[in-house]
Amino acid sequence: MSSIVILTNLTLDGVMQAPGRPDEDRRNGFTHGGWATPYAAMQEAGESMANVGALLLGRRTYEDFYGFWPHQTGNPFTEILNRMQKYVASTTLQEPLAWSNSTLLKGNVHEAVANLKGQPGKDILVMGSGDLIQTLIKHDLIDRYVLLIHPLVLGSGRRLFPEGGASPTLQLVDARTTSTGVVVATYHPAAPLTGTPA
Repeated sequence: MSSIVILTNLTLDGVMQAPGRPDEDRRNGFTHGGWATPYAAMQEAGESMANVGALLLGRRTYEDFYGFWPHQTGNPFTEILNRMQKYVASTTLQEPLAWSNSTLLKGNVHEAVANLKGQPGKDILVMGSGDLIQTLIKHDLIDRYVLLIHPLVLGSGRRLFPEGGASPTLQLVDARTTSTGVVVATYHPAAPLTGTPA
């Protein structure tokens, strides 16, 4: 079976919106785009991608990645992404998808992802794609969360765990700090805590 792994940049107040570039995602007037770039945490979290065989992306993240990565020259990540299998969850896109090795998921997203998980293979990595992550949480389809928690508070922006959204119980299984102060925290889903504190 394959594992579904979330890898995402977060601020201390849980914002995940537009970590890479100023123009990445300006929804709701967000003006802090590119906030994660000075910390370069993704470069130090590279081992989190060692067993990745495919990407699973929502429509917005897929279009953003396709608009940016294939045009980057001299960056080894570009070739990795171009070659990697990409599964896309969207109700508006149609095949054939423009980016090489991209497949549009058919039917209900959670059923399609459950089918992917049931197949032998490497990890399936989800980056960005906040709405998709909420769907995956609701259907207990996430096996591991790798959260790159930056020493930064923005006060606004789209969050990984929004108010009123799905709220999983997690168990910390690993944590380390990058040279720029980003905590790379790895969590597994856990059973909800029961009872009240003593």
